[in-house]
Amino acid sequence: FLGHAGTAITALKRGVDSVRQDGAINRHPIRIGALPTVSARVMPLAMSLFLSENTGAAIKIVTGENAVLLEQLRVGALDLVVGRLAAPENMTGFFFEHLYSEQVLFVVRDGHPLLEPGADIFARLDEFPVLMPTRESVIRPFVDRLFITNGMTAPKTEIETVSDSFGRSFMRQSNAVWIISAGVVANEIASGAFVALPVDTEETKGPVGLTMRTDTAPSPAFSILLQTIREAARHSA
Repeated sequence: FLGHAGTAITALKRGVDSVRQDGAINRHPIRIGALPTVSARVMPLAMSLFLSENTGAAIKIVTGENAVLLEQLRVGALDLVVGRLAAPENMTGFFFEHLYSEQVLFVVRDGHPLLEPGADIFARLDEFPVLMPTRESVIRPFVDRLFITNGMTAPKTEIETVSDSFGRSFMRQSNAVWIISAGVVANEIASGAFVALPVDTEETKGPVGLTMRTDTAPSPAFSILLQTIREAARHSA
């Protein structure tokens, strides 16, 4: 992959040289808030690319609900949030750089009863536990509207969670339906462990990208990190 990154990688190497010529590396970590949708899909490759540039900069990655991460960004506890664009009222003092768009999926384990040919998914959804995004999450309003569009108010058995590790484990040992951003389960879908149900979720599509404070002045190492995230997003989207 690195061999095909072209001018972007060249720019990274110039940035590394400027860091080294400064004669000192800031050992305070670059603090990233990564939503689950990018933690599995984008950040692993981004970190591999960043480490290959040998900047010497330390990195700290935390995850959580978008509202919590944005508040930490606002007060200076984080330098960057990578994930879905927040609602306009929550973006005061921030700017957003779009990387790609993604939508929400209805996901089940391989062999799930709802994968039977002709299954009426919304008519049968109350037969199964449904893992839902929390009410504070960015995607929850889109999911609620999708239910209304399909004649439902809420699932009968609903579990709200932002824990992707719980979701993956629970899915494998149950007949749960997981309503989740595509990036969170991209690897499981690619492997065949999980399957996306044939539900039209186009209306849930939204931008994923970088959120920073408007007064952010990136260091050379931070600028390199931003570029590796952009490269990883282009490769992963």
